[in-house]
Amino acid sequence: MANYKYQGLEPYLPPGALDLLEPLLNKYPLQILVAKPRTSKFGDYRFPRKGSLHRISVNGNLNCYHFLITLIHEYAHLEAYMLYGKNINPHGEEWQETFRLNSAAFLEQGLFPVDVGKAFMDSLEKGHASSARSLELMRVLKNYDSKKTSVSQHLEDLAEGDRFILNQKLFRKGARSRKRFKCEELRSGRFYMVHPLAEVTLYTLKND
Repeated sequence: MANYKYQGLEPYLPPGALDLLEPLLNKYPLQILVAKPRTSKFGDYRFPRKGSLHRISVNGNLNCYHFLITLIHEYAHLEAYMLYGKNINPHGEEWQETFRLNSAAFLEQGLFPVDVGKAFMDSLEKGHASSARSLELMRVLKNYDSKKTSVSQHLEDLAEGDRFILNQKLFRKGARSRKRFKCEELRSGRFYMVHPLAEVTLYTLKND
């Protein structure tokens, strides 16, 4: 078991992952935050300003494999920044190469189930910027989520025009635009681009 300042991350990670993370996380002055669930992102990285530390946040509601992949993803932003500066494309060639290199040890040690490992490797080879952009990886990762309900389903399974509940708000599903669906939040009339694998509840008369 790793014995250092990031030991609090252990409950969020697959067994053995913390030992492999130690050399990376101790390489630079770094603050890691376990964040409340955010619908817009799984994690983020902020480079230091005015003497502050590098900062990475990861949503605490992710399953352990999704949490680890997100943490490696955000750490790759940190290392790409240190190696190449802040003027590079955030998910360009420099970041992709750094992400692949940092992911290799975790894949080689078999920390992921076979299906997750394969989907993760496929995503890396295709240069996906995040797990959210790799629908196959997202589908596989969701199989390991502990909280599942019979009333929830993926947005992509609903018909255009169906009403659904997401984050306690009522939406109408619109047409697909590239990789997301344009959905109207009915109370405000505002439109949001919603991921096809967002877990939603179909709104019916029984909801009234």
